[in-house]
Amino acid sequence: MRILLVGAGGVGDAIAKIAARRTFFDLIVVSDYDIDRARATVGWVEKRHPEQVGRFLAERIDASDPENVTAVAVRHGATHVMNAVEPKFVPTIFAGALAAGADYLDMAMSLSEPHPVSPHEETGVKLGDDQFAQAPDWELAGRLALVGMGVEPGLSDVFARYAADHLFSEIDELGTRDGANLVVRDEAGNEIFAPSFSIWTTIEECLNPPVVWEKERGWYTTAPFSEPEVFLFPEGIGEVECVNVEHEEVLLMPRWIDAKRVTFKYGLGDEFIGILKTLNQLGLDRTEPVRVRSDGGPVMVAPRDVVAAGLPDPATLGPRMTGKTCAGVWVTGLGPDGTPREVYLYHVSDNEWTMAEYEAQCVVWQTALNPVIALELLAAGVWSGIGVLGPEAFDAKPYLDLMARSVEDGGYGQEWGLEDRLAG
Repeated sequence: MRILLVGAGGVGDAIAKIAARRTFFDLIVVSDYDIDRARATVGWVEKRHPEQVGRFLAERIDASDPENVTAVAVRHGATHVMNAVEPKFVPTIFAGALAAGADYLDMAMSLSEPHPVSPHEETGVKLGDDQFAQAPDWELAGRLALVGMGVEPGLSDVFARYAADHLFSEIDELGTRDGANLVVRDEAGNEIFAPSFSIWTTIEECLNPPVVWEKERGWYTTAPFSEPEVFLFPEGIGEVECVNVEHEEVLLMPRWIDAKRVTFKYGLGDEFIGILKTLNQLGLDRTEPVRVRSDGGPVMVAPRDVVAAGLPDPATLGPRMTGKTCAGVWVTGLGPDGTPREVYLYHVSDNEWTMAEYEAQCVVWQTALNPVIALELLAAGVWSGIGVLGPEAFDAKPYLDLMARSVEDGGYGQEWGLEDRLAG
C-alpha cells in the first residue's frame, strides 16, 4: 500500500504520527500546499522513528486542482489517497484520486447547500450527495471511495454497525452524541475561546440546518442548535447540553442500517453557540469573497477565512489544553431477546495522554486514529469493496477488535466502551 496523504495540518500530522508505529504500508507521501509543514511532519516521524526513514516523503500539492492531485498520486504510485484537508476540497481530491486509479478515503464529505425556500424544513443538496452521485464511476473503475472515515463520522458509524449486528434486534434511534470537558488557557492561565478543530469546518457544521432522518419521513431539517438535551458522558466528563448539528452520520447510517430515527447532537456550550450566532449575524461565516480596502489596494477575501486566520491553529493548542473528548453513539430499541435496551458505545481521548505520546491534541488525534485503522484493514484485505461506501458498509467487529487489542498483540491499544443504559 502506497498512501498519498493530502494535508499536513492537525489531523494529517496526527495520521502520519500514528501510522509511523505501524507496518502495513510501503510509503506515505505527506503532502501540503505549504511544503514546509509537510517536511515538519516527516521530520518528526524520522526523528522519533529512525526505522521509518525512507517510508515517509514530503511533497507539495495543490488540493484545489484535481490534475495536480492526480499528478502527485501517479508520480508516487499511490494506491490510496487519504484526504485530510477541509471539506471544501473534497470534489477536487475525489476527482484527482479516481483519475489516478487510486482508492480514496476522507473524514468529511462533500458540502451541502440549504434548501432555497424552506431551509429549516427540507433538505437541499445533502452532505455527500455529490460523492454518492459519482458512485457508478467508481464502480466502473473497480475502485473504492471510503467516505466519512474519521471519528464522527467514522468510528461512530462503526459503532452503529456493531450495535445493529450484535446488540439489537430492532433499533428505534441511532443518536451520535459528542461531548467534552476541554479547556484552553492562555499564558496567564485564563480560559480563552479557541476551537479544538478547524473553525472553517465548525462554522459549516454548526450554522447549516441540521439534518434528521426518520423512517416514515426520510431526511428533513431543523433550525440550528435545535432540540437541546442534557447527555451524560462517561469517564468524568459528566453532563453536557447537546444540540442538533448537521453531520454526515445522519446521511450515512440510514443507507446501510435499519433504524427508525438517526440524529447527531454536539455539546457546544452557550458561549460557543453565542459566538457562532454572532459570526452569522455579522456575515463573518460567509465563504464568498468580499471586497476589502487595504494599503496595497482593494483585495477580495472570504470572511470565514479571516475568522480562521485570526484564531489559533487547532494543531498548536495541545500544550494549553486540558481535559477529555468523547465520541459515541447512543442506541435505543430492542435487544436480541426482544426486551427494551439502551446503550452508549464510545471512545474517550485524553489530551494529556495524546500530547505525551504523539505531541498531538486529543481532538485531532482521535479523528486521525480511525482512518489509519481502516487503511490497515484494507491493506490486509479484511475490508474490501468498490464504489462509494460509508464505514457502516463493512463488518465492525474486526475494526473494533484491532482498535482495542493491545499494542504488544499487534493492535492499537485503544479500548472502547459500552454502557448499558436501561430504557426509561
